[in-house]
Amino acid sequence: MKITDIKGSLKLNNGVNMPYFGLGTFEAKDGPEVKNSIHYALDAGYRLIDTAAFYENEKSVGEAIRENDVNRKDIFVTTKLWTDAMDFEQALKAYDQSLEKLGMDYVDLYLIHWPVTGKFIDAWKALEKIYKEGRVKAIGISNFLPIHLKQLLPEVEVMPSVNQMEFHPYLIQQELLDLCAENKIVYQAWSPIMQGRVFDIPLLKQIGRKYRKNQVQVVLRWDLQRGVATIPKSVNQARIEANANIFDFELSDFDMKAINALDKNHRFGYDPMMV
Repeated sequence: MKITDIKGSLKLNNGVNMPYFGLGTFEAKDGPEVKNSIHYALDAGYRLIDTAAFYENEKSVGEAIRENDVNRKDIFVTTKLWTDAMDFEQALKAYDQSLEKLGMDYVDLYLIHWPVTGKFIDAWKALEKIYKEGRVKAIGISNFLPIHLKQLLPEVEVMPSVNQMEFHPYLIQQELLDLCAENKIVYQAWSPIMQGRVFDIPLLKQIGRKYRKNQVQVVLRWDLQRGVATIPKSVNQARIEANANIFDFELSDFDMKAINALDKNHRFGYDPMMV
């Protein structure tokens, strides 16, 4: 992945360009909170906004995008199918409901949010139908571990473009990274700053001092240099702007390896095997 600036992108396996850096909106409240965060992000140069039906903020996400001066075609919008709508017909309806709330006639990326056992293949067939009809630019998955991918991939007609996963210095999941790379599935990090716990890691502070960056900026840069797209979440303007200040330095190979060595296979979010 070639890293240029905040508006840089990577090419998905279907040829669509997706920004490798964006704003997550999990737990950002519908209304002024999420709308303001999106305005802060777009004004700072972000061009990817990630939401989900489960977040219950799609309405305000859509409103903020329409209100902003940045043209809709220049903004990459992701939303996700929730676990209560995983059969074929339900998934089709859920996509239409998300579009209605967003006030859009398409999204750029639609993901299955969690791999519900016994249901995600039917849900994937619905996403394939939406994609083949030209109503979404790309489709993908979220929280799919190797066991889930090995069940899904033999059944697909359209290869998933993205797998959005918890990813941070304590949870690398190299086997999953390798499997995604083998199938040209972009790995995208949610919770990249470990719900703020990166500030508790002395090594990250030490590395940050070398580059005059904070721990969050070090980790977000580490994500990108590992070839992992990333969507840090914040509703605070100063943090949103600071999170994007990662394109004027490059971590050395030594520092990259030191951060890699922090891996503990430790989750802060839900375990996909428990869904």
